[in-house]
Amino acid sequence: MNRQRIGKFLGRLWNQWRGTVLFIVFIIIPVKSSLADWNWVPSGSMNPTILEGDLIYVNKVAYDLRFPLTLRRLAKWGDPEGGDIVVCFSPDDGTRLVKRVIAVPGDVVQMRKNVLFLNGRPASYARMDSTYAKYLSSEVKDHSIFRMEDLDGVSHPVMSIPSVPAKRSFGPFTVPDDCYFVMGDNRDNSKDSRIFGFVSRESIVGKAIGVIGSFDITDKYQPRFGRFASRLR
Repeated sequence: MNRQRIGKFLGRLWNQWRGTVLFIVFIIIPVKSSLADWNWVPSGSMNPTILEGDLIYVNKVAYDLRFPLTLRRLAKWGDPEGGDIVVCFSPDDGTRLVKRVIAVPGDVVQMRKNVLFLNGRPASYARMDSTYAKYLSSEVKDHSIFRMEDLDGVSHPVMSIPSVPAKRSFGPFTVPDDCYFVMGDNRDNSKDSRIFGFVSRESIVGKAIGVIGSFDITDKYQPRFGRFASRLR
């Protein structure tokens, strides 16, 4: 009797929700896996470009098309370029990361005291507009140095925290074929290619192109309306 009741209950439940379940399984999951995705950012390794609590939009067909839920490539039409913000898997532990491409296959990359060199040429650094740091806490801003970094024609904000022990010099390294050197814009608080080495092309699954929404996870999830529907650079 109990089995019959349970069976009837599950049958009614399936009839009520099967449309939603099938939509999720056959539409939402494949789309998120292969076409477009959105990811919450829990850490500050990409400050000031991306903040903790940002919901970023990821274009998963920026470079190729993959079979849903796998890394198997069905078609390819491009590769990441220097300056792109990409979503990739760490070769260290498989963690999903958001980092900036600093060097592509064949490039020689080096850093001296937080100054990047690409193919022997140093990046140029200029004063950063304060609006980039608008949503950072006063404590972070008071202990950080901000600059606009121009690396091979791509300009974007970066920051450093002198009081934090970090790897500020390395290389020179030549990026192997089918690999990339990635870093966080928060140069002194980012686990990136300085730690785990080069990232394979296969493990790069999309390009982060914008912020859908943003909530300050350090202050009761207050919305940062100024970041809603904004583009990343």
